[in-house]
Amino acid sequence: MVIVNYPEPAFRLKKEEGREFIFDQLRKKWILLTPEEWVRQNFIQYLLQVKKYPVSLIAIEKEIQLGELKKRFDVLVYSKNHQPWLMVECKSMDVKLDDTVLQQLLRYNVSVPVSYLVITNGTDCFAWQRKEGRLLPLQEIPGFGE
Repeated sequence: MVIVNYPEPAFRLKKEEGREFIFDQLRKKWILLTPEEWVRQNFIQYLLQVKKYPVSLIAIEKEIQLGELKKRFDVLVYSKNHQPWLMVECKSMDVKLDDTVLQQLLRYNVSVPVSYLVITNGTDCFAWQRKEGRLLPLQEIPGFGE
């Protein structure tokens, strides 16, 4: 398991018609604040502030094609060469990170091959490096450009 030390949040929040929203600085728009979105926003801040990933190389909730199905990944980080490099699947805190979650991420990885895979529910976090057809567990998420 990877230990993630989240930075102090400085999110912009608002309430509208009884619903809470969070401002997504990457998408530059207000997003409905769901438990999964809370995890995603905190993890993105970890990537930006702690791991120093550039904002310009992070994509959020982009659609991908899986055979006949259209799905959305949570977070994709591109390398300095603008190639998919690290993919993150976020779940709400009450979702157990089990093989089902990893298999979901691996299905996305078929359409968008990356070197690093991460699953998180905000409390627990697991990461792997894909190397020579194998998944190697990581003790920490690589810094940008490692």
